[in-house]
Amino acid sequence: MTGTEQTPEAEGQVSDAVTGNWVDTKAPAGLRPYLRLSRADRPIGSWLLLLPCWWGLLLAMVHDGRMGWYDLWLAVGCAIGAVLMRGAGCTWNDITDRDFDGKVARTASRPIPSGQVTVKKALVWLCLQALISFGILLTFPVQAILLGIAALVPVAIYPFAKRFTWWPQLFLGIAFNWGALVGWTAHTGELQPPAIMLYMAGMAWTLFYDTIYAHQDTEDDALIGVKSTARLFGSDTPKWLARFLVATVAIMGLAVIATATETGEILQMVILLAGPWAMGWHLMWQMRRFKDDDSAVLLRIFRSNRDAGLIPVLFFAAALFA
Repeated sequence: MTGTEQTPEAEGQVSDAVTGNWVDTKAPAGLRPYLRLSRADRPIGSWLLLLPCWWGLLLAMVHDGRMGWYDLWLAVGCAIGAVLMRGAGCTWNDITDRDFDGKVARTASRPIPSGQVTVKKALVWLCLQALISFGILLTFPVQAILLGIAALVPVAIYPFAKRFTWWPQLFLGIAFNWGALVGWTAHTGELQPPAIMLYMAGMAWTLFYDTIYAHQDTEDDALIGVKSTARLFGSDTPKWLARFLVATVAIMGLAVIATATETGEILQMVILLAGPWAMGWHLMWQMRRFKDDDSAVLLRIFRSNRDAGLIPVLFFAAALFA
């Protein structure tokens, strides 16, 4: 290596970030550690937080048979809020996990264990993101605001789940899919059964994709005593992934049927049902490529869930015009 070359660690890059991402190449140098703390160099998490919001909002619009300019703001507000709250959640996660992260190869390069950001500065950054996100939430109807505030409880608990349960992925699902409830309620003004079904479908989906993700760290997790569904399932993981796949498709299908039954439109129901069906095929494609001993494959499969989650969004949006 020549004297002008630098390793990713020397440049402050995080080991599992996308190569050549905008944070490491275009963001101001002083801001990069904080953007890395928010996982802005790994946008997949923001997508996974956002997509259930759009599911709920779009399905609520189909349910009510109406859409307006305010719904456009709700969609945009959910997107901005997802980025900010995902960043705040990751910051909180890294603060609470800083001792664990320093002992795991994949996470040792994160800003806090690598010394790029102090805990005190991370707390300030967390509060800044949360406050801006709260300002956006205040533009939503009061019922959605209350639901959004309630979401802070599972977000706060999640980082500690891996210390007391083999199912921390379930706690992640509880937190990450809350947007399905908020998106639906922001449009309709009340929480209704289809939104709860969507929420449960999202939880099953999270168990699917985050079990895949957790397989990257099974050896390190075993050494430091961190629990996960990946460690719990072991060689039986493919069987559990199949169960989560079926649950995702079936429960989302029930949410769609409950919505379309009220509209009475057969064509709408067909289009809506195509969403979970097509998503199921994508998840099956992921299962066929699953290799529990290949971190690169695991990460690639995990990131493909942005596309999996966008499939229902496209079909739900199409149903609006049926």
